[in-house]
Amino acid sequence: MSKLAFPSWPVFGEEERKNLLEVFESGKWWYGEKVKEFEKKYAEFQDTKFGVTCTNGTAALEISLLACGIGAGDEVIIPPYTFMATASAVLKVNAIPVFADIDLDTSNIDSSDVEKKITKNTKAIIPVHFAGLPCDMDALNKIAKKYKLRIIEDACHSWGSKWKGKGTGALGDCGCFSFQMSKNITSGEGGIILSDKKELVETARSYSNCGRAKGKGFYEHFLLGSNYRMTELQAAILLAQLTRLEEQTLKREENAKYLDENLKNIPGISLMKRDPRVTRRSYHLYIFRFLKEKWNGITREKFLAALKAEGIPAWAGYPVPLYKNPLFQKKGKGPKFCPISCPYYGKKIDYSKVFCPNAEKICKEAVWINHPVLLAKKEDMKNIIDGITKVWENKKELK
Repeated sequence: MSKLAFPSWPVFGEEERKNLLEVFESGKWWYGEKVKEFEKKYAEFQDTKFGVTCTNGTAALEISLLACGIGAGDEVIIPPYTFMATASAVLKVNAIPVFADIDLDTSNIDSSDVEKKITKNTKAIIPVHFAGLPCDMDALNKIAKKYKLRIIEDACHSWGSKWKGKGTGALGDCGCFSFQMSKNITSGEGGIILSDKKELVETARSYSNCGRAKGKGFYEHFLLGSNYRMTELQAAILLAQLTRLEEQTLKREENAKYLDENLKNIPGISLMKRDPRVTRRSYHLYIFRFLKEKWNGITREKFLAALKAEGIPAWAGYPVPLYKNPLFQKKGKGPKFCPISCPYYGKKIDYSKVFCPNAEKICKEAVWINHPVLLAKKEDMKNIIDGITKVWENKKELK
């Protein structure tokens, strides 16, 4: 098969140029009308009332935790199959990440394991809508209500995804999105917090804007906030990007469905399952599991190399669960081990003893295809299917 050509990222055009030039020539580059316009339009796109922009998705998580009252010694339940920011944001507010395993069929946090990990110190859950597939928010909200917990959605993969007709980020107390360069809507960097709760939003705004308060003086600071503001130039780009997001989301969904229909009968591949309550999915990643036992002993690495030879851009994703990162393997006492060993917690925690079997398994089996590929034509999807089928049919030759 000849080398395949897939769409590059980001997609941009005259809309971005027009918006950027408008801001540039206005001389008003700082935190003004374009930011307000984007906050309003993106909140509406995700079916929620309010939006607070910030510098990136990591900051959005940190601010949300603070706005929800999470602090020193509190436990926050998170999945181990996610980017470091989900955990580091918890540490930044001196809280303690507690890892609940994932569901192998979705790569999302397992609600039943969440409930097992709840203690008297638990204050919040951060479900990650991994790869754009919404978590089981009915189950998680039920648990949160039962134990009086906050839900902060890490929606940094799920722009446009919907659960029972409502956008992600609007399904808990608040939701966090990233607009970093690799994301499905991007301004290079950037983030936003969404919520239907006005008081929470005003608190988040204060934390993002140096601790200022609505209607108060510029030099009056009420909270220990910081400067996490988005610029007018970023908002200008995002407003243009937003005009394409729905069409791109539907295109990715269509192509992913076609891949599913044609790959589901290959015994060595296990596809992610989609809950019927998911009414739209963004597909930041197309993921399937490589079942080594079905491939006559061929390793995932050889499989990926064979896909590359067929022109299919696929990779393995996270090599280990978060708790196996060096940050979590530190042991000892004193400031250099804080906040993991902060005295506020009142008990020891040893992440070297944490084991989430499904997260461990998916790190060894996952195959990721990035979202720009899903913007290609149907014939390109057929080439992917043909390539994977060819590798399967000739697996004995890969030994």
